[in-house]
Amino acid sequence: MIKVLIADDVKILREGLKAVLTQDDSISVVAEASDGREAYEMSVRFQPDVVLMDMRMPEYDGSYGIREIKEKLSRVKVLVLTTFDDKETVDKAMASGADGYILKEMDNEQIINSIKAVAGGINVFCGNVFRSIRKEAAVPQDAKSFDLTEREIEFLKLICDGCDNKEIAAKLFLAEGTVRNSISRLLEKLSLKDRTQLAVFAIKNNLV
Repeated sequence: MIKVLIADDVKILREGLKAVLTQDDSISVVAEASDGREAYEMSVRFQPDVVLMDMRMPEYDGSYGIREIKEKLSRVKVLVLTTFDDKETVDKAMASGADGYILKEMDNEQIINSIKAVAGGINVFCGNVFRSIRKEAAVPQDAKSFDLTEREIEFLKLICDGCDNKEIAAKLFLAEGTVRNSISRLLEKLSLKDRTQLAVFAIKNNLV
């Protein structure tokens, strides 16, 4: 069962989402929140697997909630569900550590599938956001620009595909510990903090 917390300042939208999500037998809505701060507090209390987070909320917005959750409850996944796909909003979500970004215009099945994917460790970005991330880099880069090895590029590609360390190890015929240490070194080399930032970095710089 995937435990979901819905964070949105509009009550009728929260209730509508809850009605949709609970039709799926594998999803349970354990709590609701009206802003980013309450989303964090409710996450501490209910320990959801996925927080479905709106971005623009009064006082404490989505980026505040994402940042607090990812810093203090790293196990919890945060999937942004919002109306806005402008660069500023997307950048704030990604910089805060969001595990995915989808739009409210998506149909119910797509939203449910996105929640399941994020719960399973796969970063999910809707088409508009994915294209926005790719366009952000003014000049396309290549591996040599960042002193990346062929093996490190393979890691980036598999991370973008949503593979965890065990899956990467199996695909590359490596020990899981070797993969874990290699990704830690890659994060340090690129001055990034987590796998989501690695995926965004690879997409932005046309490395995958």
